[in-house]
Amino acid sequence: MPGPADSLIVRSAPLIFVFFWSTGFIAAKFGLPYAEPLTFLATRMALVVAILAVIVFVTLPVWPSRAEAGHSVVVGLLVHGLYLGGVFVSISQGVPAGISALIPGLQPVLTSTLANRWLGERVTPLQWFGLALGLIGVLLVLNDRAITMSGSLLGWIATFLSLIGITVGTLYQKRHCGAVDWRSGNLVQYIAAVVFFGLGAFVFETRVIHWTTDFIFALTWSVVVLSICTVALMYWLIRRVSAAKVASLFYLVPAVTALMAWLLFDERLNALAIAGMVLCAGAVLIVNYRRA
Repeated sequence: MPGPADSLIVRSAPLIFVFFWSTGFIAAKFGLPYAEPLTFLATRMALVVAILAVIVFVTLPVWPSRAEAGHSVVVGLLVHGLYLGGVFVSISQGVPAGISALIPGLQPVLTSTLANRWLGERVTPLQWFGLALGLIGVLLVLNDRAITMSGSLLGWIATFLSLIGITVGTLYQKRHCGAVDWRSGNLVQYIAAVVFFGLGAFVFETRVIHWTTDFIFALTWSVVVLSICTVALMYWLIRRVSAAKVASLFYLVPAVTALMAWLLFDERLNALAIAGMVLCAGAVLIVNYRRA
């Protein structure tokens, strides 16, 4: 029977996930001035593969079967390739960070719709209400950031690809990779991501990196905290709760990111944005509500 410490860890996991995932936009803001997006991500993924390879060598987890390895490659290309690549490319192409957060913020509604049909998970009317409330909250949080229609066509395409990647990728992970050990499964995913971003950087970019203090900090944080700890935590959550409940946590990401930007970069935070944060928090509570 789980003790109080185990129960506290389980209850804290969603909040820890939201906090760390939200730092991804901050890390991108620190790192992108010193490297092109695909070059940054290829370097990041290569370092992650090196660390995970050591973990796998030392701990000797069960290796996925050929079919499971194939599924892991698909998840890697969707979650790391399309989602991360889409976010980084859109920001580098001049799409406002608010839009880059807002479009993937549609994920909870899209995930719940697909999970209802693909995974057979029932989404209750109360949960649909919570999802709609969260979407309104995200719009309020980004009210003065999301209206600037700047950026290139490539940047806008990349933003919508990021939404598709994170939505389909998390559902695919839940359906096909639930039994795969996170260490060996993630290693396969990140190897696929290294190939994806490496080829992209070789074809489309100069691959020049300026090794400044800000870039090294952003790269280190992205590798250790985001790509290893946070992604492993996300997959842990996907195994244990419904896709709709995990997706609802993404409503909190723009709010937490806005708070971080206010603290670190003195970005404006008005009354509407604060009201949106409250709505986002309420939405997550509603979606995750369980009757006694």
